Amino acid sequence: MEINNRIVVVTGGGSGIGEALAERSIAGGARHVVVADLAADRAAAVAERLGERASGVGLDVADEAAVKALVNATIDAHGAIDLFVSNAGYGKRGGVELSNADFERMWQVHTMAHVYAARAVLPSMIERGEGYLLNTASAAGLLTQMDSVIYAVTKHAAVALAEWLAINHHHQGIRVSVLCPQAVATNILASFDDDDAVKGAGGQAGGDGVLSATVVADACLDAVANERFLVLPHPEVATYFERKATDYDRWLNGMRRYALRLWGDSPAGLPGDWLVR
Repeated sequence: MEINNRIVVVTGGGSGIGEALAERSIAGGARHVVVADLAADRAAAVAERLGERASGVGLDVADEAAVKALVNATIDAHGAIDLFVSNAGYGKRGGVELSNADFERMWQVHTMAHVYAARAVLPSMIERGEGYLLNTASAAGLLTQMDSVIYAVTKHAAVALAEWLAINHHHQGIRVSVLCPQAVATNILASFDDDDAVKGAGGQAGGDGVLSATVVADACLDAVANERFLVLPHPEVATYFERKATDYDRWLNGMRRYALRLWGDSPAGLPGDWLVR
């Protein structure tokens, strides 16, 4: 799908990857871009900067009724949605000692938000025989996130959901891509200021370099243009994923050694919340 003259919705669009995707969509000729973010003021600021072909709205992606209302309002105001970018996310370090509420909140934001978006937008897309879903997951969804069990689990689920959608709705004209980056130069880097071992390096995900949000956004839109499922701005992830599939036990041993190099004997014990996008 080419982005020119298309209607695009981007959640988590107030900063980071979402903001860059909104910018690149406008640059690519999108007819209108809806920038949605939990922080309504940031969404509005991004939209104002992008000009008259953009609008900003507040949105909690974990609120299904709000997601449906946004889709309906966008269709009423601008026409059928061509590309829905389900991108909002956050992070929290910790292992299985994290509370049920922690698990549930991240499940809602990283997995169910993609379900809510698909439920809301697929009927109109299927009716006209065309539409595109771009869901942000993470390299953690193909590999793991050693310092956050809930991030690893929910991002795995996000990839699985995208696979299911790509298989079961392709014949109806629906195309799906899933973004799985490693470290990106967004708010995540600030989260490592309390850990000298990984400060400024992106932690676990930073070993292959830290990409700009614009580079990641361009990789996403290239994948959309070529209808490619996996978006891997860090190409090394494909190699790691292949190694994991080929010899799971060897991969696990390698990850254990990597965890010890990063954090010693408490890889899941790092404190504090960390912002992802």
